[in-house]
Amino acid sequence: MPEKQTSEPRSEWHTPEPPLYLQECVDIGADTGTGNLLGIQPVMTVDDYHRLEYFEHKLGGYLDEAARRGWISDKTVVVFPEYIGTWLVALDAPQRVLRARSLTVAMLHLILRRPAGFAQQLFHARSRDRIKDALFRMHADRIADAYQQAFSRLASRFGVTVVAGSVLMPGPTVEQGMLRTGDGPLYNMGAVFHPDGRLDERLIKKVHPIPLEEPYTCAADPAELPHFDTPAGRMGVLICADSWYPDTYAALRSQGVRFVVVPSYLVPAGIWESPWRGYGRDRTPDDVDLRDLKTITEKEAWLKYALAGRVGLAGCLAGINVFLRGTLWDFDSDGSSIAVWEGGHYLSRTTDAAALLNLWL
Repeated sequence: MPEKQTSEPRSEWHTPEPPLYLQECVDIGADTGTGNLLGIQPVMTVDDYHRLEYFEHKLGGYLDEAARRGWISDKTVVVFPEYIGTWLVALDAPQRVLRARSLTVAMLHLILRRPAGFAQQLFHARSRDRIKDALFRMHADRIADAYQQAFSRLASRFGVTVVAGSVLMPGPTVEQGMLRTGDGPLYNMGAVFHPDGRLDERLIKKVHPIPLEEPYTCAADPAELPHFDTPAGRMGVLICADSWYPDTYAALRSQGVRFVVVPSYLVPAGIWESPWRGYGRDRTPDDVDLRDLKTITEKEAWLKYALAGRVGLAGCLAGINVFLRGTLWDFDSDGSSIAVWEGGHYLSRTTDAAALLNLWL
């Protein structure tokens, strides 16, 4: 499937405020009327999370550009990256939080704003990292409300299906169409919004948290992975590291998915071209050739062992994998988005800016 359009210089873009930092827009395949996957690799900053309207306006800017290019229809599935909603913890925070030199310092300022509330949630914390658990639990209701408002409005405004990346939530459920939090453990979870803005009642919970996440998030059961019937066909969603494991693909295969989408977040900066270290011997998938450890790059490992190399295990041949980019406090990200189809794949050339990948199904 040939690539129809490659990147354009940043200077040619006329982006609204806030800046989109958009360097690459790629159109893959041809419109046959059966739908498309629109992968959004955004560049996010702390300021984008300061107000809900800033957050929504920033993400809407990428969709506006896609619409200008003719990539938006009622059969479009839009995919945002992992953790895109988590940083709404900074919503309406004072400048000392936004300008903190590190996430740790920002968290300290958030705790000191509501010490009694933090102490109460610390009592309910269920994770080994009780501080992160309590902090996100303390803000969970507000984050859930903002996350749903923003992505519901984007889905209905553009008339598309939205895979809203992921967000940290304690005991998440959907009740009467609303995302609710509970007293259960924290999950790295994602949600799907339909073209009318409706939140799907089924949530996606990460099955294989990476070592960095394990102290504060709970692992889900692969048997609980849902499918979603969209205007473009039946969809499976795997959150980041879940795209590395055969058990998650087997769960989706049994549900007859047409395509798989993967929201991802990768830190730190520079890891994409560095030697691949795996997830540790007890977490690295059993079928990985251990000789690849430290002999191939992180990028090469994603192409070999994640969606691009495994999508056939789900019984389908198309998918898209998007990464969150930008610097959030002292977290500087990496990764290039990937589109996959029968017979090939496209790896975004843009690693330090925003990109749009449009894959016709």
